Amino acid sequence: MKLSTKLILAFLLVSIFSTGIIVLSSRILANREFERFMDDRYQSELAEELARYYRNNQTWDGVENEFQRYGHEPDKNSEPHPLYFSISDTQGNIIVAGNGYTKGEPCNEEDLENGFPIQVDNNTVGVLLLPTSPNQRSPLDYEFLRRLNGSIFLSAFATLILALFLGVLLSRSISRPIQELTKATHNMADGNLGQQVPVRSRDEIGELTQSFNKMSADLARSFNLRKQMTADIAHELRTPLSLILGHAEGVKDGVLKPNRENFEIIREEAERLEHLVNDLRTLSLADAGELSVDFQSVDVNVLMRDVHAHYLTLFNQQRIALNLEAAPGILTVNLDPGRFTQVLNNILDNALRHTPEGGSVELKTKLTEKRIQLSVKDSGEGVTPEEAQHLFDRFYRVDASRTRDDGGSGLGLAIAKSIVEMHKGRIWAEGEKGRGLLVIIELQQA
Repeated sequence: MKLSTKLILAFLLVSIFSTGIIVLSSRILANREFERFMDDRYQSELAEELARYYRNNQTWDGVENEFQRYGHEPDKNSEPHPLYFSISDTQGNIIVAGNGYTKGEPCNEEDLENGFPIQVDNNTVGVLLLPTSPNQRSPLDYEFLRRLNGSIFLSAFATLILALFLGVLLSRSISRPIQELTKATHNMADGNLGQQVPVRSRDEIGELTQSFNKMSADLARSFNLRKQMTADIAHELRTPLSLILGHAEGVKDGVLKPNRENFEIIREEAERLEHLVNDLRTLSLADAGELSVDFQSVDVNVLMRDVHAHYLTLFNQQRIALNLEAAPGILTVNLDPGRFTQVLNNILDNALRHTPEGGSVELKTKLTEKRIQLSVKDSGEGVTPEEAQHLFDRFYRVDASRTRDDGGSGLGLAIAKSIVEMHKGRIWAEGEKGRGLLVIIELQQA
């Protein structure tokens, strides 16, 4: 049975059950209130007749003969009916006996409280005691009850029809996005990634649809990135391997001389290949959460000074200024100094490759609201803001500034991002074409 059918049946069953309860209670209450209304009306009419009798006679004598048939159909062949009501004075003493009372005896307090006062000229001349009213229902009264009950049943039937209609609409509104999600998941299972389902509401199903769309987009992006990464790895491996095999075969066949220059080319390409394999291994360990780290309490100002001193000679050789601006005080962070030095090395290697001779690279530490920022800004050719968002993707290269001839593996910044995220930090890049690149690392202060 489909979900929509189940929902329709559920709405219908709930409506039938609730409508049945309402109809039953309405009939009982309507009949009860109608009986009470008729009793009150009869009692009021009887009290008015008794008041008229007293006004005309100024006594209750003879009232039994006048009212013994009141409320009954006349029957000449039967004995007169006894009085079915009594009248007491205001103190509760019976002055007209009937309904089980005898004249002169006191009535019980409950009957007196429930009695109906008989007034003549705003004076109470007696209290009508009528515990139960006789069956004085006319055909019109029963016709009124019949029509009232019919109206209740008709309203119940209309309510069920409306409930069925609303059940169909609501079941469709609920089951439609679920059907769309089911169809999209089947398409994804068939290999069609990136499925998107329209978000039709802001409830839990709408949130589920949004989560599915995000998951689908992330899966498609991850799949495409992995395909691209596989192609990039094959390309990166093929280039040094081709050079190594080409020079080795050339030396073997005598086409190339077995001199130092040719062996140096083979060695450099082998080192490039080893560096790429090591970077890939580091990334795979980071992805699996198996990259070993040794957290220590480290002053990042000291760490930045050590990195600055290590690279100062290399930058001077390229005629590039390397400056350090450290924030005052001790900026302590829990981190692995070896892994974090690798992060800074990768960022500085990238800055060194893309900063022209005569340019500068600025290292800076900054404390902002219990968070510590480390930044590296170069004066190179820069990148656009859109390109800056992808600099930490694996094997991502900006056409004008990131070519294989620069000597990088295309994984340095991706490794830096993985290590920073292992330290519960953030790393991002800000750039503008022609104004250099700014890389910022943000860490929680210890």
